[in-house]
Order: sequence, then structure tokens, then C-alpha cells
Amino acid sequence: MIIGVLKETFPGEQRVAFSPANIKAMAKNDNLTFYVQESAGVASGLLDEEYQAVGATITSRETIWAEANVICQVHSGGSNATLSEHDIANLRPDQVVIGMADPLANPAFAQQVAEKGASAIALELVPRITRAQSMDVLSSNAMLAGYKAVLTAASESKQMFPMNMTAAGTLSPAKVFIMGAGVAGLQACATAKRLGAVVSAYDIRPEAQEQILSVGAKPIQLDLTAEKGEGGYAKEQSTEFIKRQQELMTEVMVQQDVIITTAAIPGRPSPILVTEEQVKAMKPGSVIVDLAAERGGNCALTRLGETVVEHGVTIVGPANVPACLPAHGSQMYGKNMENFLKLLVAEDGSLNFDFDDEIIKDTVMTYQGEVVNNRIRGLLNLPVNEA
Repeated sequence: MIIGVLKETFPGEQRVAFSPANIKAMAKNDNLTFYVQESAGVASGLLDEEYQAVGATITSRETIWAEANVICQVHSGGSNATLSEHDIANLRPDQVVIGMADPLANPAFAQQVAEKGASAIALELVPRITRAQSMDVLSSNAMLAGYKAVLTAASESKQMFPMNMTAAGTLSPAKVFIMGAGVAGLQACATAKRLGAVVSAYDIRPEAQEQILSVGAKPIQLDLTAEKGEGGYAKEQSTEFIKRQQELMTEVMVQQDVIITTAAIPGRPSPILVTEEQVKAMKPGSVIVDLAAERGGNCALTRLGETVVEHGVTIVGPANVPACLPAHGSQMYGKNMENFLKLLVAEDGSLNFDFDDEIIKDTVMTYQGEVVNNRIRGLLNLPVNEA
């Protein structure tokens, strides 16, 4: 079994799907061989010599596509539009591609892989169950994004975060408000608190209040009842709910120096949580960092990949935030990938596609030329497979 690790081509991506440490752990299985594309880990601080030291072969991208049984990527063709055609063209029957594939927004990739007779696994589909936590790339990405968002906000802010008592007077602490208390939001709360800000947070899920308190932030409560999503993910709310939420939230927003928004719905546009009217009402010099920018943004004025000033408020719309922390980003993503491969690869080096296993069933989009994932089949208007 040859496992190939490709250098990422997604714009701005600095991570690598597998580190030397991951290969060392997997290489205990003598039936596995690793090919790594030249310079694949350099942007993460991982040199070719480190890969060679753990037994990997450094080779070309073409050789990996031609010889590897399994292709490991951070962004596979589904989430990398600039590479999709190239990936599809290189796929061989019985080859397996594993990586982030943006499956709910781009289900056509699964169909394209199926037409090549190959298999595709989307790590974003890892179920949120206890046994799969060590494979959850979305949580890894979110933790990095939440941390980086606070540093970005602190850099853009016109004031320091902590309170300071100086000979020149007392400096009041910044007020930071986090919208969404998932992994990204909670990490943002904790980071802002460590920097000395007065932190509050809001989430539509009532059970999130305890989690907000646990990281030192104050939960904001609104007189609203939200519909719950499945698998620990947010659900798209009604237009009436969003409108009422915006009305109640305005008086909270006008008090803030920094707002960080994190609300994303898998495969759907991000809900607008901050309207232009609310931006107008905010204090001049305040900052919004919109972590949902890649799906359209939680703020109506967000521009993906840009920092703009509107009505005196600085609005940051970052793209691919986890890639800004490639060393730890590669460490976390690589461990997620390693743990998934340990589930998938048998001792004899063969691939064990056990569809009775919930993790395998949920993450495999395409298997040996057929779209097998019912969520993806539904998006492609294909008949659902019977259990």
C-alpha cells in the first residue's frame, strides 16, 4: 500500500496533510509505504529531510498520482476549484482520495470521482460522536480560527484589550462580543479573556450558556427559541427568527469594541447576524472579524479576503484562517488524518471499507465508482440507498 502526500495548491494554504510524526506512527505497519511530494511541508516548517528520516520517499506530484493507492490532501478537488480538473484527470480506478472536499456545497465532485471508478472521502463529514473526536478536522480548524480571530481583532483595534492603571490614567478594558459558541467561538472567548478583555458571547443553543461560562465569558440571553440542528451543527433558522434576533441584538452590539462572528451552516450560506444598520449604530473605531466570510459572511458588509472600513467600523473578512497557523494547523490536521487512516487501513496494508462502521459510512462519498453517501446522493438528486 502506497500512501501519497501532496503539496497543497489551494490559494494561501500553507498546511500539509501528513507530517513526519504522523508517518513515523503509521510506519510501524511494514505494509505501508509513504510518498511525499517535494517541498510539501516546507510552508509548515517541515523539511524534506525530516520526511526522509522517517522512511518516506520524496518524489514528484506526477509519480504520486501515478503510483499511490491513497492520496492525502488538506484540500482535495472538491474544496479546491483551481485544482479540481487536474485532480479528476489524474485519478485512477481503485484510487482513494482523502481530504476536505466541501461535500455539501460541492457534491458534484463525488459524482466526478465516481465516473473515474475511484473513491473519495470527505473529512468534513466525520460524525460528531465520541469515538470520532480525534478525526474531527472541523473542530481542529475552528479552534485555530477562533484563536487567530482574536489576534486579528486586537491588531485592528484602536485600543488595548486589558485594563491598565497608569500614571496617565486608567485604561478601560476592551469589550469583546463573540457571536456563536461552537469550537471557534469558545476558543475566541478564552483567547480574548486571556488578553484581558471583558468578554460576552451569544449562541442560539441554550446548552451553550454553561460552556460560555466555563471559558470566563458572560452569556447573553435573548428571548428566542431556536430550532436545533443535527449532529451538533447549527441549523438554518427562519426569516422571522433572524429578524427578531437582529432587533434584540442591536442594543448589545452598540456597547462593543470588538465583535467576532462564527455562525456557519454546513453547505449553506452564512446567516446575516450583523446588518448595515447595526454597523451604523456601533461605536466608531470598533472592529468586526467575520469568520463566516467564506460562506458569504455573518455581516452584511463583509468582503471575503478584504479589510474594509464602513461607517467608521473596521470589518475583516478573512479567508482560510487555519492556514495562517500552519505549524500547529498541520500538526492537528495530520493527527486527524492519521487517526482516520488507522481506522481505514488493515494490518496487511489493505483498505477496510467497513460500511457498518458509522465513521466510514458517513465520510465515504464515493466507493469504487459509485456515490454511496446518502447525504450526497440526496444533493445530487439520486435515489437514496436502502440501509
